[in-house]
Amino acid sequence: MNKFQFMGRLTRDPETRVTPNTNTQVTTFSIAVNRRFTDQNGERKADFFNLTAFGKLAEFCAKYYRKGQQVLVEGRIQNRTWEDQNGQKRYATDYIIENAYFADSRREPGAEEGMGAADEMPSSSVDGEFITIDDTDDLPF
Repeated sequence: MNKFQFMGRLTRDPETRVTPNTNTQVTTFSIAVNRRFTDQNGERKADFFNLTAFGKLAEFCAKYYRKGQQVLVEGRIQNRTWEDQNGQKRYATDYIIENAYFADSRREPGAEEGMGAADEMPSSSVDGEFITIDDTDDLPF
């Protein structure tokens, strides 16, 4: 099984481009994920991951994600190799997002630039469906 799950804060706004051959939207961004334990000085360290989303999920991330937001992302890890201009073999590990969610607590409308209450922030999965949850209904459990 090849799967990752990260919860962290965006370190920059997402960047979007379109692939030249297939006209597929590609959005990239990075998140900082806090480690579980503190170091000897009591400070919490973070790991930084560069993430990539394609298609409808890329549109979702570009539209709704902003620097500083806490998000939860799930996906798969891909390795790739290529030769650079000098003939050197290069390796890269890519984190491909398949599901993306908001992980911030609910905020009042206008509490953050461009963002409203949590009920205005849908979650998305790789199939491109956007889901809005009405938090006024009682939970069935």
